[in-house]
Amino acid sequence: MTTTTSYSVFGVVTDVRIQNTSALAQPNLPVTFGQVFAVGHMMPTESLVGRFDSGAMIPLQLDVKATHPDGSVRHAVVSGMIPDMGANEVRTMALLKSNAPHAAGLSPNTLLSNGFSASVHATINGVRYDVSADDIIKTGGTYQTWLSGAVANEWLVSAPLKTADGVAHPHLTARFAIRWYDAIKKARVDVTIENAWAYEPNPQNITYDAEVMVHGAVVYAKPALNHLNHSRWRKLFWWGGNADQAYVKHNTAYLVASRALPNYDQSVVVTETALTGLKAKWTGTAIEPMGVGLATAYMPGTGGRNDLGLLPGWAAAYLLSMDRRAKEVTLGTADLAGSWTSHFRDKNTDRPVSLIDYPYMTILGNYTDTKNPVTKLYEAFPKCAVGASCSSPHTHDTAHQPGFAYLPYLVTGDYYYLEELQFWGMYNVFESNPGYRKNIQGLLYRGQVRGQAWSMRTLAEAAYITPDADRLKEHFTRILNSNLNWYNTTYTNNAAANIFGVIDGGSAVIYNGSRGIAPWQDDFFTAAIGHAAELGFSGARSLLSWKAKAPVLRMTDPSMCWINAALYSFNIRDSGTSPLYTTMEQAAAASQAPEFRALACNSPEMAAYLNKKIGEMTGYATSVAGYPANMQPALAYAADASLPNAAAAWAIFAARPIKPNYGSSPQFAIVPR
Repeated sequence: MTTTTSYSVFGVVTDVRIQNTSALAQPNLPVTFGQVFAVGHMMPTESLVGRFDSGAMIPLQLDVKATHPDGSVRHAVVSGMIPDMGANEVRTMALLKSNAPHAAGLSPNTLLSNGFSASVHATINGVRYDVSADDIIKTGGTYQTWLSGAVANEWLVSAPLKTADGVAHPHLTARFAIRWYDAIKKARVDVTIENAWAYEPNPQNITYDAEVMVHGAVVYAKPALNHLNHSRWRKLFWWGGNADQAYVKHNTAYLVASRALPNYDQSVVVTETALTGLKAKWTGTAIEPMGVGLATAYMPGTGGRNDLGLLPGWAAAYLLSMDRRAKEVTLGTADLAGSWTSHFRDKNTDRPVSLIDYPYMTILGNYTDTKNPVTKLYEAFPKCAVGASCSSPHTHDTAHQPGFAYLPYLVTGDYYYLEELQFWGMYNVFESNPGYRKNIQGLLYRGQVRGQAWSMRTLAEAAYITPDADRLKEHFTRILNSNLNWYNTTYTNNAAANIFGVIDGGSAVIYNGSRGIAPWQDDFFTAAIGHAAELGFSGARSLLSWKAKAPVLRMTDPSMCWINAALYSFNIRDSGTSPLYTTMEQAAAASQAPEFRALACNSPEMAAYLNKKIGEMTGYATSVAGYPANMQPALAYAADASLPNAAAAWAIFAARPIKPNYGSSPQFAIVPR
């Protein structure tokens, strides 16, 4: 234990690398970042101190957001002021536990006393609408404190845009997250414009000339911006001078070891070509408001994609490389996740609308299906305004939905990303017919298996990382547990469940005349449940113990050859009305040609028959998004769960000679722990 004059410091928890990205030395460089902590590593009563490789120390502000069941810190926002960083200098800062007291925060009136101003303006058909953050504070408007302490204070304020006569626009709202660094008298101004009220009549796309002003100067202007219904856009600015020179590189090994993130293979080296390619794509209208960044604008499109996986390819590349270009694309595409028409905010709570509050809401089905028998009210969202447009150049779904915001929120602690995660998590459970999802339970089992997978991923992440004080945390947890209970009742605890470990509902067995399932979709689901299990949800651990046998059986059962374990479809019955097979031998015989099955597994003869190399799996063996790649996370989670034969299955898979080069896009590069 090292003692200073005012507090004591204890062991290192983890570290980060901080780079001054400026070509000039910075005398006082503010830094704020999100940090996840492993179970038991940090208690809310403890503080943090930063120790640089030179031995110099700085106090750090810790704003705890979420805790583990044992009371230890799960996620927090860390802030510090770094003195005297040289031009382009990189320093490693260890995070040490401390007993330093937490300093009191400031009031948002501090902004006013320093002359702060920021405003948003929209001109619609010649009528000007305005909203000012400083006016909201001056008039005593409500605010939420997000960060509070000696280093950084951040306040969230919002209001509708209004005319000079005080008439509020029914749909457009401005949201400001203002982060004040008192030591340097500068503020980061986070501006979001929303067209997202869930139950406001006559929703529609709105075209306007947009303008953002900070400190009396126009910092952003966009004429004729077509703001889509139920969407939002975001921009970041600085008041008092730019102070955005600190680039934070998290300790990847610690993030992964915390189990907040999957065990991505840290031996993978993301290539310079891949990183350059990401940056080269980051241009044009795709990165402007209402663009979608690197996401696929038509989500239902088929084929291997860089945006699918527990993390999108660009986010996995960022995690493994900590490269600035990959981070820019990862955060930027998460910003632009607001462009999809999937954002529904409740005026009563000022939060993303919740299924727990409106069990019968939906964007599908008949209006009459949405009557709440308790309130006697219909909970269908209002239809598009007559004569107006609600069309969008983007099409979203659950079956091909990227994980936009979880990693960005985890590493930044930005409130925008938290709500983005929550918007998508709730959309995924309310977009279906209320009766099909069992209303308030939000059951997902009727959707495509891949849609169930990505929805469970997002649901688990929202339940895990949402702050303890946020009412939506309990909502997400309840919906997640409802789904896990359904799956465990239907499969894990059901003696009559299929022997293959696969999802076999009506939306699953749709291949080959309703005889077969898609193993790759099923593998997505296994991976999502493995991820949820690592996040600590006991129901997911139970489900994984049943579910993860699916890829193991395909790799190790004597009736199958592992070369064909990642096949496109897998028959599990004779016809659409037949009972399921009861042995792998039956399924293998029904799914593979007799002449293939007659060949010795992985023999030269089999390779010749398939027109492949010895040891080359079917299903695009070298592709980072091929079917073997899709299976890899499922196999890794099966091995971690210590399922019978799982270690052997992984050993065979890992030893195969022909593999993808995940250095180009590592979204499926997950390995056992």
